[in-house]
Amino acid sequence: MEDLTLWQVIIIAIVEGLTEFLPVSSTGHMIIAQSMLGVQSTEFVKAFTVIIQFGAILSVVWLYWKRFFRLNPPLPKSAPVWKRLLHRYDFYWKLLIAFVPAAVIGLLAGDAIDALLERVEVVAAMLVIGGIFMLFCDKLFTKGSEHTVLTEKRALNIGLFQCIAMIPGVSRSMATIVGGMAQGLTRKTAAEFSFFLAVPTMFAASGYKLLKLLMNGETAVLTDNLPALFVGNIVAFVVAVLAIKFFISFVTKYGFKAFGWYRIIVGGIILLMLLCGYNLEIGS
Repeated sequence: MEDLTLWQVIIIAIVEGLTEFLPVSSTGHMIIAQSMLGVQSTEFVKAFTVIIQFGAILSVVWLYWKRFFRLNPPLPKSAPVWKRLLHRYDFYWKLLIAFVPAAVIGLLAGDAIDALLERVEVVAAMLVIGGIFMLFCDKLFTKGSEHTVLTEKRALNIGLFQCIAMIPGVSRSMATIVGGMAQGLTRKTAAEFSFFLAVPTMFAASGYKLLKLLMNGETAVLTDNLPALFVGNIVAFVVAVLAIKFFISFVTKYGFKAFGWYRIIVGGIILLMLLCGYNLEIGS
C-alpha cells in the first residue's frame, strides 16, 4: 500500500460505503476525507476511489438478490415473442430504460463532467443548494402510492432525473429518489429503485474508468496495490449494507429533512475550508 496506509484505505472505504447510497453526495465527502487524511491524489488513489464502488454495488445485489434476479412468470406462447421477452425481463427492461439517458450523456460529455468535478466550489454549492431543496422535498411531493406501477415512461423520467447528478455535488441517490417520488412512487419504493439503478450506472462508470486506466498502461498501479483494493472493497461492501438498511428505515419514517440539513453543513464546511485557503482541488 504505497500510496495509502491501511487506515487511510479503511476510512476512505467507510466514507464510500456510507455516502454512496445516501442523498448526501459521495463526491463531497471524498473531497473532505482525502483532505483531512492528507492523501495525495495519485493515479492509484484516483483508481482506488472508483474501484471500491464495486464493493458498494455488490451490497445492493446482496440485500435484494431475490428481487434482483427474479423474473416474471412467462406469458402464454401465443403472445408475440417481443411481448413475452419484455414481460419476462420487465425488471431489467425498466432498469435499462432508466440507465440509458445517463449513459448517453456520460459518453458524450465525459470530459466536461470530469472538468466540472475538479471545481470543488461547484460541489460545495450544489451540496448546499440540494440541501435547501431537501428541506422542502417532503412537502413538494405527496407520499405516493404503493399501487403506483413503474411504467416505461416513469422509468425514463427517473433516468432523466439521474442525469442531473452529472453535476458533482447533486448526489445520484438524491436525484433518482426525487425523480421516483415525482412519478408518484413512495419514499421506500423510490429509494429501492434508486439502489437498483445504481448497479448498472455505477458498474458502467467504474468499468469505463478502469478500462481507460488499463488502456493507458497503468496495470502496475493496480497489481502493486491489490491488498488495498481488496480491503477497500470489503469495507465498502459491509458499510454500504448497513447504510442501506438504515436509510430505508429512516427515510420511510422521517423523510429527507435531516439529510437536507446535513448537506448544508457539509457544503458549508467545504466552502469554509476553501475560504481559509485549504487546497481541496481533486488532482492537486
